[in-house]
Amino acid sequence: MDPASIHTSVLPAEVMSYLAIEPGMRVVDGTLGGGGHTRLFAEAVGPTGLVIAIDRDPAAIDRGARELAGRPVRFAQADYCNLPEVLDALEIDRVDRVLLDVGLSSDQLADQSRGFSFESDGPLDLRFDPTEGEPAWRMVNRMRPESLADIIHEFGEERFSRRIARRIAAVREKEPIKSARDFARVVMSAIPRQYPPPRIHPATRTFQALRIAVNQELKSLRIALERIPTRLAPGGRLAVISFHSLEDRLVKEAFRNRQVWESLTKSPVEAGNEEVLRNPRSRSAKLRAAQRL
Repeated sequence: MDPASIHTSVLPAEVMSYLAIEPGMRVVDGTLGGGGHTRLFAEAVGPTGLVIAIDRDPAAIDRGARELAGRPVRFAQADYCNLPEVLDALEIDRVDRVLLDVGLSSDQLADQSRGFSFESDGPLDLRFDPTEGEPAWRMVNRMRPESLADIIHEFGEERFSRRIARRIAAVREKEPIKSARDFARVVMSAIPRQYPPPRIHPATRTFQALRIAVNQELKSLRIALERIPTRLAPGGRLAVISFHSLEDRLVKEAFRNRQVWESLTKSPVEAGNEEVLRNPRSRSAKLRAAQRL
C-alpha cells in the first residue's frame, strides 16, 4: 500500500473561485495527484454531483481511491488528453468544469524508485506511468549528444544544453548512467560555477526537460486543449495550472480562440507570498481559466 499523500495542492482558493463549482455539477480533475483539488471539488458538488478524477500514475489512483472513499468521485487511470474516452466509458456526455494541474506532485518526488528527485538512488525513470514508454535512463544512454542537447534546450530552456549533452556522452562511454543522483552529478559537473549560486538546483532544467520528453507532456496538453471543448457543456469552465513557460504559452494561445473560449484571466494568476512561504512549489505556478462559449 502506498503511503498517505504528502502533496499540497497549489492555488486552491483561486481554482475554486474561477471554477465556481455548484452542487450537482459534473467536474473533472484531470490530474488527481495528491487529491487536494479533488477533495475540494467533491465537497462542492455534494452528493448529487460527481467528480471524475484522472491520473496517469497508478499510485495516485490507488491512493486517491483509498483516501477519498465514500465521496462522489470516480477514478480513471489515463492521460487527461484521453478525457473523451474516459467519459465514454462512464457513459457521460458533457461535464461542467475541468481542471488540469500540469505539474509534478510531491508524492512522486518522494518516491525513491521513480528518480524524480536529484537525491534519489533509484533509477532515473521519470515516467508518470511506469508501465508506459521509455525510462529516462535508457534515453540518456542511447541518444546522440546532439539530440539530447536539443531536448534539454527546447524543453528545459537550459543555456548549457550542449555542454551537458557532451558531458553525458563522455561519462556513459565508461559506464551507463542509471540513478537519478548519478545523473544529477553529471549535469552539475558540466555547468560552470555561478556567483551568486542560482536559486534552483543546477540540474533542475535538465531533469524537467527529460521528464517532459519521456511523458510527452506538451503533446498531451496540446491534444487536451483541442479535445476538452468537445465535452465541456456551454458555459462550462476550464482552468489550467502550469509550471513551465512552454505549457503556459500553449494555454494562453488556446484561450485566445474567441469562437470557443471567453478568457476569465487577462494574465496568469500566481500564488501570493503567504502561499509561497507555506508551499514553495507554488512559486512557479500560473493559473489561467476560460469559459466555453
